[in-house]
Amino acid sequence: MNLYAPWSLRALVKELATGVTTPQAALDRAHARIARTEPDLAAWVVQDPTPDLSTSDGVLGGVPLGVKDIIDVAGLPTRCGSSLRADIASARADASIVRAWRRAGAVVLGKTVTTEFAFFAPGPTDNPAAPGHTPGGSSSGSAAAVAAGHVPLAIGSQTAGSVTRPAAYCGVASLVLTHGRFPVDGVVGLSPSLDSHGVYAASTADLALAWTALDGSRPADSPRRLPRLLLWSAESIGVVDDGMRHALDTLRKWLTDGGAVVDDFPEEQLVAEVTAAHPVVMAYEAACERAEELAVADRLSEPLAEFLRAGRRTPDAEYQAAKKTVETAGVRIAELLTSYDAIVGPAAPGSAPAGLSATGNPVLCRAWQAWGLPAVAIPGLRDAVGLPLGIQAVGRARGERGLLAHAAWIESRLA
Repeated sequence: MNLYAPWSLRALVKELATGVTTPQAALDRAHARIARTEPDLAAWVVQDPTPDLSTSDGVLGGVPLGVKDIIDVAGLPTRCGSSLRADIASARADASIVRAWRRAGAVVLGKTVTTEFAFFAPGPTDNPAAPGHTPGGSSSGSAAAVAAGHVPLAIGSQTAGSVTRPAAYCGVASLVLTHGRFPVDGVVGLSPSLDSHGVYAASTADLALAWTALDGSRPADSPRRLPRLLLWSAESIGVVDDGMRHALDTLRKWLTDGGAVVDDFPEEQLVAEVTAAHPVVMAYEAACERAEELAVADRLSEPLAEFLRAGRRTPDAEYQAAKKTVETAGVRIAELLTSYDAIVGPAAPGSAPAGLSATGNPVLCRAWQAWGLPAVAIPGLRDAVGLPLGIQAVGRARGERGLLAHAAWIESRLA
């Protein structure tokens, strides 16, 4: 038996709906799966000793859910991967996004590992799809918990590449929601204009089911026509490795052979400019948002401390100029997306780097996150040695439902 086999959300929801299994049995199954591979995988911070099964009446019917440990869950501490919060009291109330998932029928199993305050200092989590390689950050525990089959659903957050990159490295699917789609109260964030919610599942079809439950919408129909796609090479960013470059060539062939319209993305330089503007915005806002931590910067990891100091040094004019760059370029991207269903490109420069001392490079997510657009990480590609290579599909603001339908079609071509 493969100890690291993702757990199908669709299959479990069907079992729960037909009475083949119960919410308590699903939780017992999750605990048994965790026991087989923890603490070696180290995806979890804490598990709820008395999960609230009263939330199992929603569409999801009692599906076990992992929650990134920067998001409040009533009765559990929110430690944010930091020694500063080692002795923090348990949260008194759920974050809004947790309440929304409970209404959808999810049962919170526990809190998953995050990097320090959702920045770069990694936690202990290994990559179940590539042991000894980083699972990415900052939502490392959530991605690993889904990839390992501990839970069929887990949530995270993204400010740069914190959802998409771990999905790419761990070989699972993820959805980053449109910025502002759900409130962020009860979330220890970094940058109010960038922070977005995210969710992981084994496949894009599983994500579509999860989104239907969360949003309260009906399931997306199969697209009435084959998708019109823009293929983004990311060459202007200068980080894509040969394995990913070859995978994109293969992807283009498979998509066009399947009947999709695939045109070259025409604004590579625009993405490069916004990619450079993103960290200016993020650092400036993080220095304000995490002012309490900045005041004790000597107790933070050096990368986070220096990032917050850099944000504090950033002049207002530089921040406003970066925001203007993002806003102006966003008009052009929105215009492109009126004629195309999605922009498809690499989710990370390549496969997961070896070692657990760093979390990889989020640069290929920065521009799309700056624009606040929904993004789906699509699994299925592999490099020459068999490690996962993630691609991402970016869609129109508030267009999650349609984007997921097109992402499922793309994933079917990869299969």
